[in-house]
Amino acid sequence: MKKNLMSVLILALVFVNVALTALLLITVLPQAKKANELVEKVASAIDLELESGQVTNASTIPISDIEVYAVNGGSAWLINLQSPDDKAHHAQIAVSLSMNTQDDGYKDGSEALASKEALIMDVINRVIGGYMPDDLKNDPQGAQQEILKELQTLFDDDFIVGVTFPTFTVE
Repeated sequence: MKKNLMSVLILALVFVNVALTALLLITVLPQAKKANELVEKVASAIDLELESGQVTNASTIPISDIEVYAVNGGSAWLINLQSPDDKAHHAQIAVSLSMNTQDDGYKDGSEALASKEALIMDVINRVIGGYMPDDLKNDPQGAQQEILKELQTLFDDDFIVGVTFPTFTVE
């Protein structure tokens, strides 16, 4: 009799366990699905933000996808520099812009370059004019990066991926 009673008790506990497991699945599974959907939405939003804020520069783009635009027709112009003494210091610089031809904003941006050249030259004058002669001689890449950031802000796009100085003289 004890064996039968023990078997019935084990069978009852198995049924209770199955019932509680089913109840747990019914209540927890919908909440888990909602949590997974939320995680997917957050992950997709983060991916979009990371892609749109991705900084591109000429070193990450194949050379076949880069087009060069010579500012001021490729001619160098004189820019006054900050002076640590009473002497007048200036830089004679020609500037070329490297553009990513595969960028979404390339077509519109490249068409606007000629009409916005005065604004581009103003940005270059402001950035270069803020440098001391020795600082500009020692770190022309810093000036190039600063001009690049300013131009990307000006055009509100990153189709411009590089700034180069084909002619660069500081006096």
